[in-house]
Formats: sequence, structure tokens, C-alpha cells
Amino acid sequence: MNYWEYSFKVADDKRDILLAFLSEWPFDSFQETEEGLDAYVPASEREGVPDSEVQSLAEQFAAEFSVREVPYVNWNETWESNFHPIVLDSFCAVRADFHPVQPGVKYEIVINPKMAFGTGHHDTTWMMMNAMRDHDLNRKKVLDYGCGTGILAILAAKMGATMIDAVDIELPAYENSLENIQINNAFNVQVFHGNLDVILDNRFDFILANINRNVILNSLPTLHNKLNKGGILLISGILRQDEPMVLEAARKAGFTVDEKYYRNEWCCFQLFW
Repeated sequence: MNYWEYSFKVADDKRDILLAFLSEWPFDSFQETEEGLDAYVPASEREGVPDSEVQSLAEQFAAEFSVREVPYVNWNETWESNFHPIVLDSFCAVRADFHPVQPGVKYEIVINPKMAFGTGHHDTTWMMMNAMRDHDLNRKKVLDYGCGTGILAILAAKMGATMIDAVDIELPAYENSLENIQINNAFNVQVFHGNLDVILDNRFDFILANINRNVILNSLPTLHNKLNKGGILLISGILRQDEPMVLEAARKAGFTVDEKYYRNEWCCFQLFW
């Protein structure tokens, strides 16, 4: 399958924010470059990317961009050349299967991300994992909404959760989660392809949602209905500038804000009811 590559020349401090806006269109993978960011959309879905709005967005970020059609990319070679282990002190390490074992950590996760999101490198994934360390997930029921590589579901399994549902609407993410769950022997994780409608269970103790602002805003009432009384919802994929909007929607959905975390331009919120 061929792709269309949108290549942006943009300042380093604006790259993550630009990525967040681009994620609202059907780009399914991104690659940081020395000059900025490359975004890829399958040729079959290019009509879903409004070029006039991309142009306006580029102007907003003082970015130059170009578009070209590219043949199928060997994503394994791409990420293997750029993927370095992530270590959250003694709590957790994330590595690929070609990296050596990381000594001195409580939990080690092996991730082969391919075209799915979630290796611990992005600020949002890092904050989600770091926030999880403060919770006892032993014997808890967990939902990972927008699971990407399955990294958060796998961490929940390693932390003792007895039943974990993971779901992603993107087929490559669903397939990659299945692979990573096998690699990590996280056999109590059940992966679903689709949206929240395919998750029939409404009794979770802990829900993880590292997606993007719009999906979170639209999903908050449903996530509230799927959470046990006293349960925790941990959300990220939200820019600092969107904090008031998201927290107001969370309160309207019945949540109370418990903790806030920040890393660079990104937020992570812990909610409960």
C-alpha cells in the first residue's frame, strides 16, 4: 500500500503541538526529522486530509511543507534505527527485542511498535506510565482505550491487574498489540479492534486513555459509565492550552480532578468519581 508523505519544516518547540493537530486527520504514522516532522497517510485515505486546512495550519506554525506519494515503507527499518530504550528509574524500562535486558528495574516491557503509537518516548506515554506507578493495580480490572502498541495494558498486567481489555480503532495498532502481548506473556490482556462500543464490560476499576483531545472529549460520558464507583480514569494526549476545555468536560461527565501532571507542552490528568 502506498502512502502520501507530508513533510514539515518546523521549529523543534512546535513539533509536538503540530503533531497533535495533525493527529485529528487520518495520518497513521509520524517520524521526527532533523528539520521537523513527516506525517504519513494511506493513499486510500488521503481524501480525509483537507489540504487547504493543512496549508492554514502550516502558516499558523510558520512551517514549510511539501507533499509527495511514496511507496510502502519498511517501517521496521525506520524505527529500529531510531528506537532507544526508555528507563523510568527503577520502576520500568521499555526496550525492543534487539536491545539487551535492562537491569535494576521492577518491570521490563519489550515493544516492537511498527506503525502503532506507544513506546514511552512521547511525553504523553511517559506521563501515563509514571502516573501508573502510584497505584496498586493488583487484582484490578483495567481498560486501555486507544491502546496503540499495548504498552500501558502490558504494564498493567505486569503490575498485577487480573483482567485487562485493550481496544484500538486502527487495525495496525490492534495487530501490533496482539504481537507485543505475546512477546511479554501478558496473556490476561484481551485486545479488541474497534471503538468503545465493542467493550461490553461496564465494570472497570482503572481506565487508561492516551489518545487525543477530541476523542477524549467525545468519550468522557461513556468512560464514566464504564468505571466502577471510586475508580480512576487516567487521560493524556492533551495539550496545555486545551486543559480548561477538557477538565470542564470531565466535570460535566461526573468526574472529579484528582491529580495533574505536565511534561513540556503536554498534560496528563487523573480523574475519579
